[in-house]
Amino acid sequence: MKRSFLFFLFSLFFFLKSNAQCAMCRAVLESEEGQTAAEGINDGIVYLMAIPYILVGGLGYLIYRKFNTLKK
Repeated sequence: MKRSFLFFLFSLFFFLKSNAQCAMCRAVLESEEGQTAAEGINDGIVYLMAIPYILVGGLGYLIYRKFNTLKK
């Protein structure tokens, strides 16, 4: 019980720190005139978000295919 409480408290402090960093980055990107850096950051975020989903989906498909071929 004590260990899970410490983990929760530790996670909470790191969340607060990362939340402040995101606000600072947003303020810097919004103040730029051309908005080219903001578009680049958004594209990078989408790219980094998509890769884990593709990997997990591919792994899930391979596991699904392996179990279906074993039943036949």
